Amino acid sequence: MRLWLGEDERRPDPAPARADARKAVVAGTVGWLVVLAGCLVFRDRLEDAGLAWLTTAAIVGVALGLAGLVVVQLTRRRARRAPDEGRSGPA
Repeated sequence: MRLWLGEDERRPDPAPARADARKAVVAGTVGWLVVLAGCLVFRDRLEDAGLAWLTTAAIVGVALGLAGLVVVQLTRRRARRAPDEGRSGPA
């Protein structure tokens, strides 16, 4: 078994897999919303157990998820515009 291959022996790298990051971010944000709802329902029990900070953590998780959705959408929009800008050169 050889551990190193020369450049002429390597197969080309596969094309990157296409994935929709929005689905992953939405799933995580929905998860945090479920946790937040549970924290609000059981607020008194969490405070008695000294776990009131979980509510704050869930709020931060939802906020970061929403920020992530904005970033993903802006990235997708920028990626869609990039090929078009290259084609609009002088004729």
